[in-house]
Amino acid sequence: MAELILVRHAQASFGAADYDQLSALGWRQARWLGEYFAERGATFDHVVRGSLRRHAETLAGLGEGLGRGLQADEDARLDEYNSHALLHAHTGGNGLKGADRRSHFRALRAAMYAWTDGTLAGSAHEPFPAFRARVLAALDAVRSGKGERVLVISSGGPISTMLAEVLRMPARGVVDLNLQSRNTGITELRAGERAIQCVSFNNVPHLDRPDRAGAMTYA
Repeated sequence: MAELILVRHAQASFGAADYDQLSALGWRQARWLGEYFAERGATFDHVVRGSLRRHAETLAGLGEGLGRGLQADEDARLDEYNSHALLHAHTGGNGLKGADRRSHFRALRAAMYAWTDGTLAGSAHEPFPAFRARVLAALDAVRSGKGERVLVISSGGPISTMLAEVLRMPARGVVDLNLQSRNTGITELRAGERAIQCVSFNNVPHLDRPDRAGAMTYA
């Protein structure tokens, strides 16, 4: 029986020229998560992360809070879908320049529903079946790989895809779970030889403190 601890990356830089890096708050979130693990004496037999910068920086911040660096295998199958490509296809190339956060995520939800339904126009984006297949291949590799307690640093899309598969949700369930995903949210799976069970989803106990009001983020 393997225990899989899936962690979504800390807050990235929404609205910046380079989204794929942690914000100042994101670094704090990652360190707080590391401190939370340290306080509980958490250990991991194996660590795996996606290949994006925000995955690497989340792991680095977590290690700072934990008090020791964590060596991780890199698996690009744990990388996020390209939201810019989905939005570009959904808006016909017009984009959402200048849109506020609410409008951005409303359009992203519509684009993702079309993507999972197989009705999103264009070919520049990764087809959802291909995305789902690579994510589930990464899950199979993790559950059958090294150690009984495995830490996985990834993104909201892959983690939601794994959970939707475990819970036997329709494809649109990936979208609904994804848009609820909190930065540094913890999802726990227990994987046996024949089945995987969900233990918890999207928990942020390290942020549930009065002095960290406003530290819960979704992007």
